[in-house]
Amino acid sequence: MKDLPPLARFGGRVMSGLLDVTSDPEALDSRGLWTVVAGFEGELTCARFRDVRPRPYRAAPGSRWHGPGPDRWTTSLDRAGYTAGVRRIREHIAAGEVYQANLCRVLSAPVAPDADIEALADRLAARHRAPYAGMIRLPEHGVEVVSASPELFLRRTGRVIESGPVKGTGRTEADILDKDHAENVMIVDLVRNDLGRVCATGSVTVPELCAVERHPGLVHLVSTVRGELREEAGWAGLLAAAFPPGSVTGAPKASALRIIEALETAPRGPYCGGVGWVDADRRTGELAVGIRTFWIDRARSRLLFGTGAGITWGSDPEREWDETELKAARLLAIASHGPSAPDDAGESPSVLSGT
Repeated sequence: MKDLPPLARFGGRVMSGLLDVTSDPEALDSRGLWTVVAGFEGELTCARFRDVRPRPYRAAPGSRWHGPGPDRWTTSLDRAGYTAGVRRIREHIAAGEVYQANLCRVLSAPVAPDADIEALADRLAARHRAPYAGMIRLPEHGVEVVSASPELFLRRTGRVIESGPVKGTGRTEADILDKDHAENVMIVDLVRNDLGRVCATGSVTVPELCAVERHPGLVHLVSTVRGELREEAGWAGLLAAAFPPGSVTGAPKASALRIIEALETAPRGPYCGGVGWVDADRRTGELAVGIRTFWIDRARSRLLFGTGAGITWGSDPEREWDETELKAARLLAIASHGPSAPDDAGESPSVLSGT
C-alpha cells in the first residue's frame, strides 16, 4: 500500500505531512512532534510530522477492514512448544540464572494487498478501547503498526518520568494469584533500577503497587514507578536505560534476554517494543509497551500479532499457555472478521483454531 500517505494517530490527535524519518533517538530532544516505533530487537523509527490536529475517534470514510479468515492464524510456538519453553525457563530459575522471563509467540495470517492499517485502527477504536491506543503508517519505511496497548512504558512531563508496568492477568480479579503479585513486584524493582540510571538520586518512587485495572475481557495488576530525570539526560539516555521494557523481558533483564533469544522462534518486531509520541518542544511524550499490537509485513503479505506471559518458578505451563490465549482471543476475533463483523466480537476459541 505504498500509495497511502504517511499518517499517525495518538492521544486523540491525527498527524500528517511527514517531514523527517530517523533512527537517531537524539532527534526526540530536538524540535517538533514525533511518533516512535521501537522494535523489541532494537530497530527504531522516529517520524516527525508537520500537521497535527485533534480528532476524536470516527471511522475514516470508505475505510473498511477486510481481515483474514479466523482459521488462517498460525503461531510461532504451538502448545507443545510453548509449554516446553515454560518448563525450560523453570529449569533456568532453579539453576539461579533468572527469577522471571517473559515467553512470547507471534501469530500471523495472510493479509490482502489492499489492507489498510488505519481501517484496523478504526475497528479497534470502536470495539476495544485502550488507554494507549495508536497507529502509525509509513509505507515507504516498512512501518504499519496499530496498537491497543493497556500498558504505559514511559511518560515524560518536563523532568518527571513515569512507567506503569503490567504483570498479572486473569479473566476476573479472582483469577489473580500470589504468583502474579510476586511477579509484579519483581518487575517493579527492575523498572526502579532502570529509571534510577537516568533519574536524580533518591527521586525514584512507587506511588502505586499492584493495583487492579479492568480492560475488555480481562483484568491486570498494574504498578506505577516515578522519577525525576537528571538535567543532562534526554530521550536517548532514557531509552538506553529502560529498553526493552522490563515487563516483557524479565529479571535480571540481561539473563532473561538470553533465554528469550534461545527459546523464541520468531522476532517480536514492534511487539513488546515501544509505540507512541514525543513532543520535543514541550518536553512531553508517552510511549506504550507494544502489546496488544498488530503490524503488517508487506514482504510476506502477513498480518502479525504477539502474545505472551511472564514465567516464574510458580508457573504452570498449561495455565501460562491459557494466558496467552486469553490475551489474544478477543483482539484476533476483531481483526479476523470481514466488514460485516458484529460490534460485540468476543473471545471465541475458534479464532485460535489455527494455532
